Amino acid sequence: MLAIGAGGLDVAVAMGGGAFYLPNPRILRIWLNGKLPDWVSAKDIILEVLRRLSVKGGVGKIVEYGGPGLETLSVPERATITNMGAELGATTSIFPSDQQTLAFLKAQGRAQDWIPLAADPDAVYDEEITINLSELVPLVAQPHSPDRVTEVQKLSSTKVQQVAIGSCTNSSYSDLMKVAAILKGRQVHPEVSLVISPGSRQVLTMLSSNGALTDILDAGARLLESACGPCIGMGQSPSSGAVSVRTFNRNFEGRSGTADAQVFLASPETAAASALTGYLTDPRTLGKPALIEIPSQFRIDDSMILPPGDPQTAIRRGPNIQPLPIAPPLADNMQLKVLLKLGDNITTDDIMPAGAKILPLRSNIPAIAEYVFHKIDQNFAAKAKKASQGIILAGHNYGQGSSREHAALAPMYLGIRAVLAKSFARIHRANLINFGILPLTFFNEEDITYVQNNTIIQLNSLHQAIRSLEPFPLLAGTEAKPVLVRHDLTRRQADILLAGGLLNATKSGAGNTCS
Repeated sequence: MLAIGAGGLDVAVAMGGGAFYLPNPRILRIWLNGKLPDWVSAKDIILEVLRRLSVKGGVGKIVEYGGPGLETLSVPERATITNMGAELGATTSIFPSDQQTLAFLKAQGRAQDWIPLAADPDAVYDEEITINLSELVPLVAQPHSPDRVTEVQKLSSTKVQQVAIGSCTNSSYSDLMKVAAILKGRQVHPEVSLVISPGSRQVLTMLSSNGALTDILDAGARLLESACGPCIGMGQSPSSGAVSVRTFNRNFEGRSGTADAQVFLASPETAAASALTGYLTDPRTLGKPALIEIPSQFRIDDSMILPPGDPQTAIRRGPNIQPLPIAPPLADNMQLKVLLKLGDNITTDDIMPAGAKILPLRSNIPAIAEYVFHKIDQNFAAKAKKASQGIILAGHNYGQGSSREHAALAPMYLGIRAVLAKSFARIHRANLINFGILPLTFFNEEDITYVQNNTIIQLNSLHQAIRSLEPFPLLAGTEAKPVLVRHDLTRRQADILLAGGLLNATKSGAGNTCS
């Protein structure tokens, strides 16, 4: 399977019979040699990749793993690595289908689905890097970015108040069995709150059956449901200023639900060791690790999977579900005020925060729009509505992180007509286009100095500029300084923007060309 992230509107159009479009990615091969030492795990591999490449190092690329080190990595370990490939900005990550894949499918009762699949021996790659697994040590990502990676042992004086293990990244049976082995017969530090989120009902029932869940609970952990939970600030928000060690994939500022929390990302082994000591702890200090093997047969129970019901079932919308706002067609001439100037690596959490207060408003765009850029400027929504329309200015990798399309939809509702940045994250750029917001990049990045907060930007003859597919000038400030920008739109994307977004274009039949 080649699983590629997409915006919800792209998916909806594809489900309705339309095509899914994707820029052709480059291929980055990561060659793995050697074998992981004791107490070093798959989380440390992807943290090492992030340390080398950064959160924008995978933009426009598919990451393909290869090498002799693969034969030592189980499917759940590979899932941890590919899960956090999103933090690289990668289009997707992929491992070959090999004997490890077959062993996992056999354990899931699906051996008949297995086929071997690997790269051709003479495959050519755009980029290649090599990692020697034998040389890796326990790593941790420091606040507030997954690529601020260093060795755990360098931060051993960091006092910890909370540990959260699970979520989508490290919640497999083998992950939690390792945690159970570390905690068995021990007690969580009295000043640490430890919570566990099993990855699935299957994982939870297997831990319950073999007694590992009891070991975890007896140590002082609390059990959460199999869901995102603390990762998106839905419960278990740390206390103010607290250090939280989490096995999750993201540690963006404020994402936990606490604005000044210090969230570190680490392996389940490091997290469990830290829960015991009350300090960020290198698990290698715990002695010899227990040997955890993937069972030959997982517990299979599909009784809760129900077939689809009547497709004509009426859709009932409560008062918190409002109609989807539609962007107007793109105007030929626009005068837009810069409502916010931002730096590099602005995340979709920065644009549209998560958390227990905001996420329940996902189906109510007028209400959730009040929180656009709330962490950066609490008055942004009011300023945007007063201006009626505006433009956002940003540095590199604007819109990194999750595919949260509300980070485009809510700004569109507030009148944002364009974003001018040095570069964009792939999915967010696609979402901007889908919701009728024009993504522009500087032809010369140094020209960003000519544009500040409240600068008036004049965009003239936009329709012709977009149709030409060539760089064009905008006029900045009262002196009408020409600043050359590019849009890099395909002809189809140009049609979508001119129509006012993908819904308008789909309805009218526009944007169906393949160029």
